[in-house]
Amino acid sequence: MVARLVIAAPSSGAGKTTVATGLMAAFAGRGLAVSPHKVGPDYIDPGYHALATGRPGRNLDAYMCGTGLIAPLFLHGARGCDLAVVEGVMGLYDGAADQGELASTAQVAKLLKAPVVLVVDASSQSRSVAALVHGFASWDPEVRIGGVILNKVATDRHEHLLREALGESGVPVLGVLRRAPAVATPSRHLGLVPVAERQAQAVEAVAAQAEQVLAGCDMEALLALARSAPSLDAEPWDAHALRAGVPQGDGGAPCSSEAESLEEGGHKATTGLQTANKPGRKPVIAVAGGAAFTFSYAEHTELLRAAGAEVVTFDPLRDEHLPEGTSGLVIGGGFPEMYGEQLSANEPLRMAVAKLAASGAPVAAECAGLLYLARSLDGTPMCGVLDADARMSERLTLGYRDAVAVSDSVLAPAGARMRGHEFHRTVIEPGAGPLAAWGLRQPERRVEGFVQGGVHASYVHTHWAGSPEVAARFVEHCA
Repeated sequence: MVARLVIAAPSSGAGKTTVATGLMAAFAGRGLAVSPHKVGPDYIDPGYHALATGRPGRNLDAYMCGTGLIAPLFLHGARGCDLAVVEGVMGLYDGAADQGELASTAQVAKLLKAPVVLVVDASSQSRSVAALVHGFASWDPEVRIGGVILNKVATDRHEHLLREALGESGVPVLGVLRRAPAVATPSRHLGLVPVAERQAQAVEAVAAQAEQVLAGCDMEALLALARSAPSLDAEPWDAHALRAGVPQGDGGAPCSSEAESLEEGGHKATTGLQTANKPGRKPVIAVAGGAAFTFSYAEHTELLRAAGAEVVTFDPLRDEHLPEGTSGLVIGGGFPEMYGEQLSANEPLRMAVAKLAASGAPVAAECAGLLYLARSLDGTPMCGVLDADARMSERLTLGYRDAVAVSDSVLAPAGARMRGHEFHRTVIEPGAGPLAAWGLRQPERRVEGFVQGGVHASYVHTHWAGSPEVAARFVEHCA
């Protein structure tokens, strides 16, 4: 049994990240081993969670990975921990568009049988807070709201009014937090500024969040609530077990050949990794990191290693050469638009990436990686692997994607179906190469991305835990 809490809110902007990160840091400061988790596809919040706990921040995304993998992935991340704190996404009941409760915080809380702590921005209300909390607590009887933390409370009198009103709701107040500028984290066009870009300030902000939580929350009551969660009837996800064909959960997100059924439900994640483990020297797969490329899921590296690869991280802002012996390259998401001049100035590495791609070596690039492989970004030279140019845009492209592979690639055979997510304020022209990467089914039907030799480059982020054969295929091509 893993003690656990889900930190949710009625809407975005209520202070979930501040409270969740503060709780993680506060409990870790008391000597507990804390496992951090984030509902949904977000990459940035888990960076702050990792800073607070000293453990990798892990995502729980029911759309990309499938509902059956939520408990196994949670237990994998929480191995050996005393407590797990799960930060929600958007409002408690908000999920994938037109998909009901799918991928919502409420659905994940139910799958984890976890009590929910509702963070309420009380800055512009008093007695009405009771009606709001009552509505959220009664909307879905399967969601257990175990308490409320009131955020942005102005004065002692304001706190008194709020507590008095909530006394009639039956939902206990487990914390009251005043407005505190020191806990704020700066934002920009895609959300919070990642930890890697403001390490010292981020450490100070997380420490301030922990102090605020300790001063304003009933830590013993919160811990008791977390320990009231029942046992989960699931086994921890294990990348190495996949190699032996051990089932993981009751199936991942849909990822299958068009020749097979494309009906909802996908298939069991029992195959894929064993074929890539060939005898001999492990293929070296270079993974881009550093401040410009901070978006990655921990399970991707674990799957690559389980499939037989040696994974080496490098920083395109600093390293002038790819890791020695590189036979494959993974460039995930991030903010190359914030570091365009520095990335361009590192010409030796740009040339090395272009040379590797020209050799036919496997290259998997998502979003920021796509921009880095382009000919230019906002007029600044990039690697020139793709005959395309990228630029910043005023338009935010955001949402889950149901994708079908248009072309055979190092990641998937033509016709394979996967689920992913787009999140960017850039455009690339053209939006697809002669061989496109994906055909997308919503919000409008279109093709996008590039398959060129061993290169697969696309705006779509994917989570390989839901489709482990992707990692196996990539490593096999590298080997």
